[in-house]
Order: sequence, then structure tokens, then C-alpha cells
Amino acid sequence: MAGTKTLTIIKPGAVANEYIGPILAKINANGFHIAAMKLIMLTRKMAEKFYSVHNDKPFFDGLINFMTSGPVVVAILEKENAVEEYRNLIGNTDPSKAREGTLRRLFAQSIEKNAVHGSDSDENAVKECDFFFALSERFSKFE
Repeated sequence: MAGTKTLTIIKPGAVANEYIGPILAKINANGFHIAAMKLIMLTRKMAEKFYSVHNDKPFFDGLINFMTSGPVVVAILEKENAVEEYRNLIGNTDPSKAREGTLRRLFAQSIEKNAVHGSDSDENAVKECDFFFALSERFSKFE
């Protein structure tokens, strides 16, 4: 059975362009419950650890520099089949290839500054939620 949680990060470019409200409105309109949310500034160490799966990729340094360039909003989203549903809502990593109406099509600046992160599996969603939120910071309608 698919999980009920996923993590999103509204990235620095989208925060700087004041897209937090419109992005959250689309998330709510698509039936997601926001179980936890905060505005934070990622340190380089935090960003490197979170994105460590990409540390051997040519885009890694650029990604880390971007993700530490300004504040981000991290949130735990809940819905049945949350990961797949949210991946459908955010769209392709390349905003020019994303479907009309998806978050990346609407709010991304480029493939590198693609507005939002979304967990790519139920297993990673759990790890990513735990990375940013202690159990005491969460309220879940599913628990």
C-alpha cells in the first residue's frame, strides 16, 4: 500500500519570488493536508547531507549553492498515495517539459531552479520528513 506522507521543499528561488502562498494554495486545492511546515535556512552541511545521493553528479555543487542561497519552506504533506500524487502535481524537473498547471511549469525558473522538491519514494519520504522534523513537531490526521 502506498504511503500517506511526502516532503516538499519550496526552494530559494520560489521563496524569493514570493510564490509560497500560491504554491501552498495549489497544494491545498489538490487535497493535501499540511501536517508540519517551517521556514528555514539550510546550512551547507545540511544541504550536502540531504542531497548526498547526488554528491558524485556534475550538478551537485550548483545544487548546494542554490539551496543555501536563501530561505526554504519545508513541509510534510499528507494524502493517500502522497508521493505519487505530489509528483504528479509538481511535474517534470525541467519546467519546459512539465505539464500545464503543474507547480514547476507555473513557478520554476529553470531546470536547476525548479521551484519545489518532492520525495521520490515512500521510503525516501519517511527519511526526508525525519531529516527536517522531529516527531514532536508533527501533527498527522492519519495517526
